[in-house]
Amino acid sequence: MSAAVESLLETLAQHGERVALVQAGQQLSYTQLLHEISARAHGLRQAGAKRLGLALDNGLEWVLWDLAALVAGIVCVPVPGFFSAAQQRHVLDSAGVDSLIAADASAFAALGFGAAAAQIAQRSLPAVAELPVGTVKITYTSGTTGQPKGVCLDAEVQLAVARSLWQASMPCQVERHLCVLPLATLLENIAGIYAPLLAGAAIELLPVAEVGLKGASQFDLPSFLNCLNRVQPHSLILLPQLLLALVAAAERGMPIANSLRFVAVGGGRVSAQLLERADALGLPIYEGYGLSECASVVCLNTPQQRKVGTVGTPLPHVQVRLAADGEVLVKGARMRGYLGEPALTDEWLATGDLGHFDGAYLVLHGRKKHQFITAFGRNVNPEWVESELVQQLPIAQAWLYGEALPANVAVLVPRFSSVSDAELAAAVEQVNQTLPDYARVHHWLRGEQAFTDDNGLATSNGRLRRVALLEHYQSAITQVMAGETVY
Repeated sequence: MSAAVESLLETLAQHGERVALVQAGQQLSYTQLLHEISARAHGLRQAGAKRLGLALDNGLEWVLWDLAALVAGIVCVPVPGFFSAAQQRHVLDSAGVDSLIAADASAFAALGFGAAAAQIAQRSLPAVAELPVGTVKITYTSGTTGQPKGVCLDAEVQLAVARSLWQASMPCQVERHLCVLPLATLLENIAGIYAPLLAGAAIELLPVAEVGLKGASQFDLPSFLNCLNRVQPHSLILLPQLLLALVAAAERGMPIANSLRFVAVGGGRVSAQLLERADALGLPIYEGYGLSECASVVCLNTPQQRKVGTVGTPLPHVQVRLAADGEVLVKGARMRGYLGEPALTDEWLATGDLGHFDGAYLVLHGRKKHQFITAFGRNVNPEWVESELVQQLPIAQAWLYGEALPANVAVLVPRFSSVSDAELAAAVEQVNQTLPDYARVHHWLRGEQAFTDDNGLATSNGRLRRVALLEHYQSAITQVMAGETVY
């Protein structure tokens, strides 16, 4: 057992009979939590588990098995419920998962999983991908390409982030945290489980649908508000779109829990205007920045240091600097490497994000690569979706945009002038059936002209000029989005 995990267990033991986890009236004290973790860790060792997949909804069991794997030194592989079936299979197969805890293990029988020890489904694998030394968790990015990428993390970096977050929120005296995001999301796993446990807080666990989340990009505001008012949490982690909903609800006079002390928001760009609206309502919102490759949070605004328009200052466990081109570089907390790729050698991790410092505060500009982040915090590589679209006969060219939007918009150039809107719609629907919901085309526009070098919308070899396309279609996209539900 690593020194970081031993330190975690010692801290948890100090909290004694305080309530640790709560779900639907059932609760576990910290003493009971440690007992359950130990029992499950023993069960995993007895079963010979090496790489454990978690395909569970938010709840006590998710937390207990995750911590059990950490204590047992077994690699934990969360399987996001918002991934498509094909993506889930990719996660399980690429990570070499031999043991699985699932709400319905029979759903994975086709992958070779069969009942073994209590609650554990297992399979035999002839060969598995080698992992970087020290890996105890493989978290998959939320679809930056057609196949999500596995990020290999050790225990030390995960718990270092958690301790920094605990210290950052300490002045707010957080005693009750409500998990809103799926626990398969690394941000909620680290900041919503590990950090509150270090603080000795009680963690309220509810199925994600009960909190109001459906899939990766659908949100039920009444359910969310009902949960807040019932639980009365001190802390939450929200994505930009959820924050927008909360602020708009408060502005309309809807009842909002008055217990909130620390609400972290991240996963995508947050407008300064939205944060100012939150401030006017007295909501304690703190914007941050992070990435899976750094075990989630890197920078965060705090009660002591906060500046609207920035993502805050670097947390104590990291150093942040800028490359010559403005790319954000991080040292002190990084992944062991990507699954199936050579181990990292540079101590500074290139994030792919561009920014500048305003004093000690980091300001982000955007990403070097083409991927965008939706208002629900999901990474989407437009080239993936575009390639699927142009494989449909009616579509010759496609451009997808969704940066900070609650819905993705595509501009489609028909292959023939005779192609009808109905045929384009059918083609889009065909593609959408193969995509996870966060990557789907929610709205589309018919391109009035082909993307060419002559009109500046593409290069001579056909590559899209994305900035030019955005400038050209910005007004049309704005009009389309005006019809979206705004909370």
